[in-house]
Amino acid sequence: MLTAPLLYFVRPRIPLGPKQRARKIDFAFLRTSTFGVHQACNIVEALGFFLPFIYLPTFARSIGVESNTLSALTVILFNVASVFGCVAMGSIVDKWHVTTCILISTIGTTISVFVIWGFSNSLAPLYIFCLIYGFFAGSFTSAWPGIMRDVTKKSDTADPSIVFACLAAGRGVGNVASGPLSEALIDGYPWRGEAGFAYGSGYGTLIVFTGITALLGGSSFLGKRLGWV
Repeated sequence: MLTAPLLYFVRPRIPLGPKQRARKIDFAFLRTSTFGVHQACNIVEALGFFLPFIYLPTFARSIGVESNTLSALTVILFNVASVFGCVAMGSIVDKWHVTTCILISTIGTTISVFVIWGFSNSLAPLYIFCLIYGFFAGSFTSAWPGIMRDVTKKSDTADPSIVFACLAAGRGVGNVASGPLSEALIDGYPWRGEAGFAYGSGYGTLIVFTGITALLGGSSFLGKRLGWV
C-alpha cells in the first residue's frame, strides 16, 4: 500500500506497439484423450496430496509427540524435500516421457504412504516419511511442462499457457474437494484400536485414501500403454 502511489511513475521499458487483434483461444485440446487422461490423473492425485501436509502435526501428537515444535517439523521437512523433488523432476522431464516421470513420482509416493506412514508409530519413521513423500509427491507438478508438451504435440493449436492454466484449475478442484472428504474420512476416528501401527491411530482411512489417490494419479503411464496418451 505504501508503494502504490509510485505506480504513477512506472513507464514501460519498450514503447507500446500498434494494437493487434487478440488471438482466439482454442480449447479443442480439452476434447483429446491425451489431455483428458492427464487431467483426470492430476485431479485424483490432488485429492490426496495435501492431506498429509494438513494432518501430520496432529497425527504426530496422536502418537505421543508432545512438543509443538517437533510436530511442526514434519511440515518443514515436507516442504524442504519438495524443493529437491521439484529440481529432480525438472531435470528428467526434458529427457524422458512425462508418463515415465509421473510413474517414478507415483511409485515413491505410494510406497512412502502405505509402508512408511502406515507403519509409523514414532517420530523417527514419520520424519523419514515426510522427506520421502515430500520428494516424490511434491515433484508431481514439476511434470506439467512434459504434459504441456505432450498435449501440444497432439493438438497443434493448443496454447501451452492455457494447458498449464487448465492443469492448475484441475489441481485446485482436487485440493478444494479434499477438505470435506478428509473430514468425512476421519470422522469418529475409524479403525482406532482395531488395526496395527498408524492404521489404527484413527487416521488409517486417511492414510489409505492418500495412498490410493497417489496410485491412481500415476494412471497416465497405463494410458500411454493403451494408446490413450
